[in-house]
Amino acid sequence: MRPTATISEAGAYRFRKKDPIDLRVSRLGGRAALGFLHELGHLLDHQVHYDRKSRAWASAVHPAFADWRGAAALLDRRSIPGGKGRQRYFQSAHERWARCYAQTVLLRSDDAVLERQLEKLQRDDDPHVWAGHQFAAVAIEVERVFERLGLTQLTLPLAA
Repeated sequence: MRPTATISEAGAYRFRKKDPIDLRVSRLGGRAALGFLHELGHLLDHQVHYDRKSRAWASAVHPAFADWRGAAALLDRRSIPGGKGRQRYFQSAHERWARCYAQTVLLRSDDAVLERQLEKLQRDDDPHVWAGHQFAAVAIEVERVFERLGLTQLTLPLAA
Protein backbone atom coordinates (compact mmCIF):
# COMPACT_ATOMS: atom_id res chain seq x y z
CA MET A 1 0.00 0.00 0.00
CA ARG A 2 1.20 3.49 -0.84
CA PRO A 3 -0.23 6.35 1.21
CA THR A 4 -0.91 9.51 -0.76
CA ALA A 5 -1.98 13.07 0.02
CA THR A 6 -4.46 13.33 -2.84
CA ILE A 7 -7.86 14.91 -2.33
CA SER A 8 -9.23 13.92 -5.75
CA GLU A 9 -9.78 10.25 -4.82
CA ALA A 10 -9.81 8.17 -1.66
CA GLY A 11 -7.72 5.45 -3.25
CA ALA A 12 -6.76 3.50 -6.34
CA TYR A 13 -5.94 -0.08 -7.25
CA ARG A 14 -3.41 -0.07 -10.04
CA PHE A 15 -2.74 -3.08 -12.26
CA ARG A 16 -1.41 -4.00 -15.66
CA LYS A 17 -3.39 -6.77 -17.35
CA LYS A 18 -3.57 -9.49 -14.65
CA ASP A 19 -0.68 -8.18 -12.54
CA PRO A 20 -1.31 -5.91 -9.55
CA ILE A 21 0.98 -2.91 -9.21
CA ASP A 22 -0.13 -1.29 -5.96
CA LEU A 23 -2.91 0.04 -3.78
CA ARG A 24 -2.90 3.77 -3.14
CA VAL A 25 -4.90 5.26 -0.29
CA SER A 26 -5.20 8.91 0.64
CA ARG A 27 -4.23 9.63 4.22
CA LEU A 28 -6.36 12.80 4.07
CA GLY A 29 -10.07 13.03 4.84
CA GLY A 30 -10.25 10.49 7.69
CA ARG A 31 -11.31 7.62 5.43
CA ALA A 32 -8.07 5.63 5.17
CA ALA A 33 -9.57 2.40 6.55
CA LEU A 34 -12.56 2.53 4.20
CA GLY A 35 -10.34 3.51 1.27
CA PHE A 36 -7.86 0.72 1.94
CA LEU A 37 -10.58 -1.93 2.29
CA HIS A 38 -12.30 -0.68 -0.88
CA GLU A 39 -9.08 -0.98 -2.88
CA LEU A 40 -8.33 -4.37 -1.33
CA GLY A 41 -11.77 -5.45 -2.54
CA HIS A 42 -10.73 -4.46 -6.07
CA LEU A 43 -7.50 -6.45 -5.76
CA LEU A 44 -9.37 -9.58 -4.65
CA ASP A 45 -11.99 -9.17 -7.39
CA HIS A 46 -9.36 -8.71 -10.11
CA GLN A 47 -7.14 -11.56 -8.93
CA VAL A 48 -9.98 -14.09 -8.72
CA HIS A 49 -10.88 -13.51 -12.37
CA TYR A 50 -9.88 -11.10 -15.11
CA ASP A 51 -10.75 -11.58 -18.76
CA ARG A 52 -8.44 -9.52 -20.96
CA LYS A 53 -10.82 -9.48 -23.89
CA SER A 54 -13.99 -8.35 -22.11
CA ARG A 55 -12.10 -6.73 -19.20
CA ALA A 56 -14.61 -8.39 -16.84
CA TRP A 57 -13.64 -9.05 -13.25
CA ALA A 58 -14.96 -11.82 -10.99
CA SER A 59 -17.71 -9.71 -9.46
CA ALA A 60 -19.40 -9.36 -12.85
CA VAL A 61 -19.12 -12.92 -14.17
CA HIS A 62 -17.76 -15.52 -11.75
CA PRO A 63 -20.35 -18.07 -10.55
CA ALA A 64 -19.17 -17.73 -6.91
CA PHE A 65 -20.44 -14.12 -6.98
CA ALA A 66 -23.88 -14.90 -8.45
CA ASP A 67 -25.86 -14.79 -5.19
CA TRP A 68 -23.96 -11.67 -4.11
CA ARG A 69 -24.89 -10.02 -7.45
CA GLY A 70 -28.54 -10.83 -6.78
CA ALA A 71 -28.45 -9.45 -3.23
CA ALA A 72 -26.45 -6.36 -4.23
CA ALA A 73 -28.93 -5.60 -7.01
CA LEU A 74 -31.56 -5.00 -4.30
CA LEU A 75 -29.50 -2.32 -2.55
CA ASP A 76 -30.47 1.32 -2.96
CA ARG A 77 -28.66 3.07 -5.79
CA ARG A 78 -26.76 5.59 -3.67
CA SER A 79 -26.15 8.88 -5.44
CA ILE A 80 -22.42 9.59 -5.58
CA PRO A 81 -21.44 13.24 -6.16
CA GLY A 82 -20.57 13.86 -9.82
CA GLY A 83 -22.06 13.52 -13.27
CA LYS A 84 -23.87 10.69 -15.04
CA GLY A 85 -20.64 8.93 -16.01
CA ARG A 86 -19.54 8.85 -12.39
CA GLN A 87 -22.97 7.50 -11.37
CA ARG A 88 -22.70 4.68 -13.95
CA TYR A 89 -19.16 3.87 -12.82
CA PHE A 90 -20.18 3.54 -9.17
CA GLN A 91 -23.05 1.22 -10.14
CA SER A 92 -20.70 -1.17 -11.99
CA ALA A 93 -20.28 -4.65 -10.52
CA HIS A 94 -16.66 -4.13 -9.54
CA GLU A 95 -17.39 -0.86 -7.73
CA ARG A 96 -20.41 -2.28 -5.92
CA TRP A 97 -18.29 -5.30 -4.94
CA ALA A 98 -15.50 -3.10 -3.53
CA ARG A 99 -18.01 -1.04 -1.56
CA CYS A 100 -19.77 -4.18 -0.27
CA TYR A 101 -16.48 -5.85 0.62
CA ALA A 102 -15.27 -2.79 2.55
CA GLN A 103 -18.55 -2.43 4.45
CA THR A 104 -18.63 -6.15 5.28
CA VAL A 105 -15.10 -6.06 6.69
CA LEU A 106 -15.92 -2.99 8.81
CA LEU A 107 -19.14 -4.66 9.98
CA ARG A 108 -17.57 -8.03 10.80
CA SER A 109 -14.20 -6.71 12.04
CA ASP A 110 -14.92 -7.18 15.74
CA ASP A 111 -12.83 -4.01 16.15
CA ALA A 112 -14.50 -1.19 18.07
CA VAL A 113 -12.67 1.56 16.16
CA LEU A 114 -13.65 0.18 12.74
CA GLU A 115 -17.21 -0.50 13.86
CA ARG A 116 -17.54 3.10 15.09
CA GLN A 117 -16.23 4.34 11.73
CA LEU A 118 -18.94 2.37 9.94
CA GLU A 119 -21.60 3.63 12.33
CA LYS A 120 -20.48 7.23 11.73
CA LEU A 121 -20.54 6.75 7.95
CA GLN A 122 -24.07 5.36 8.22
CA ARG A 123 -25.22 8.16 10.55
CA ASP A 124 -23.80 10.72 8.12
CA ASP A 125 -25.64 8.95 5.26
CA ASP A 126 -22.35 8.55 3.39
CA PRO A 127 -23.14 7.45 -0.19
CA HIS A 128 -20.38 4.80 -0.15
CA VAL A 129 -22.16 2.67 2.47
CA TRP A 130 -25.69 1.41 3.04
CA ALA A 131 -27.91 1.36 6.10
CA GLY A 132 -27.33 -1.64 8.36
CA HIS A 133 -30.83 -3.11 8.02
CA GLN A 134 -30.59 -2.99 4.23
CA PHE A 135 -27.04 -4.33 4.06
CA ALA A 136 -27.28 -7.34 6.40
CA ALA A 137 -28.23 -9.87 3.70
CA VAL A 138 -25.53 -8.56 1.36
CA ALA A 139 -22.83 -8.97 4.04
CA ILE A 140 -23.77 -12.63 4.32
CA GLU A 141 -23.45 -13.06 0.55
CA VAL A 142 -20.01 -11.38 0.59
CA GLU A 143 -18.91 -13.93 3.19
CA ARG A 144 -20.38 -16.78 1.14
CA VAL A 145 -18.37 -15.68 -1.91
CA PHE A 146 -15.22 -16.45 0.05
CA GLU A 147 -16.61 -19.81 1.15
CA ARG A 148 -17.47 -20.73 -2.44
CA LEU A 149 -13.99 -19.75 -3.58
CA GLY A 150 -12.40 -21.86 -0.84
CA LEU A 151 -10.73 -18.80 0.65
CA THR A 152 -11.78 -19.36 4.25
CA GLN A 153 -10.01 -21.52 6.77
CA LEU A 154 -12.44 -20.94 9.58
CA THR A 155 -16.13 -21.60 9.78
CA LEU A 156 -17.84 -18.27 9.23
CA PRO A 157 -20.48 -17.19 11.75
CA LEU A 158 -23.08 -16.46 9.07
CA ALA A 159 -26.37 -15.14 10.27
CA ALA A 160 -29.34 -17.15 9.10
